[in-house]
Amino acid sequence: MTLASLDTLQARWKSDGPRSVVQAFPYQGSKRILASQILSLFPDGKVGRLVEPFAGSAAISVAARHYGVADHVSISDVNAPLMGLWQMIANEPDELVSSYSRMWHEQQEDPRSYYLKTREKFNETQRPDLLLYLLCRCVKAAVRYSKSGSFNQGADHRRLGARPTAMSDRILAASKLMKTAEIGTGSYEDLLVSASRDDLVYMDPPYQGTSDVPDHRYLKGLTRETFSETLQKAVSNGVSFIVSYDVVTEDNKYGAALPDELGLTHRHITAGVSSQATLQGKKQMTVESLYISPALLQRLGGADELDRRMEPRSWRQDSLA
Repeated sequence: MTLASLDTLQARWKSDGPRSVVQAFPYQGSKRILASQILSLFPDGKVGRLVEPFAGSAAISVAARHYGVADHVSISDVNAPLMGLWQMIANEPDELVSSYSRMWHEQQEDPRSYYLKTREKFNETQRPDLLLYLLCRCVKAAVRYSKSGSFNQGADHRRLGARPTAMSDRILAASKLMKTAEIGTGSYEDLLVSASRDDLVYMDPPYQGTSDVPDHRYLKGLTRETFSETLQKAVSNGVSFIVSYDVVTEDNKYGAALPDELGLTHRHITAGVSSQATLQGKKQMTVESLYISPALLQRLGGADELDRRMEPRSWRQDSLA
């Protein structure tokens, strides 16, 4: 892809805005609002395979398929029911929509009780369709897990989740984009370290401020030291990767930066209003860190080209307001 065609694609991102790309289900921490900025860092504007081993809502993979900047995507996560949900989205969308519609209508008589019973049933069975319902009903789509791994977030009693017709539109649109995706369950290490030099790996790991705390936002945490060791192996193997890692708010910062010894290029991007602060009744803007591997920086043409692609004027900043 030429620079001119890349600029044209960026113009589409700017005019479309972040919500033009479908989000299959609500998920706190989704990178949909940052997708255009992250996609701008794809080498030559397109990759043969995009790997997203901390998939979550798979916002970057969905956006990459939406704009045609990745021929293939591979998503994975340690959260097996979440990956089961993606399997259903890709391969059994009609069955998933039918199940959601049934639950949405069944809840009407007693939404509070129905949510609690569904949460209990999910913790017993780990059924992906039940997880979809919980994600649509829980507070701010902010999943929480107990130390034993049970889903323990409460319901947002002000709403009953997306209507079945709206959910059907989202699921079917996401299914069309992700039908050919490789979907797996497991840790990130092998996917990252074994990625080919033509691949691009995007990672959005658990932030340091969200692990090893009484109320877990992620099924499994990740220490900075362990993550850094794995990143070093990937750097040594010449893997092209981007890492979203920690955020800076107006009055707080989660954790420490990744080690300088890794040789990564560090940049900041505005991520919008902090969803976690919103849960605490505050309104804070967050600035997120991006780390770019040496191999990717070389494929992009160096730091000057990286900064050109990240220029704020290229993005629809008003959409963050």
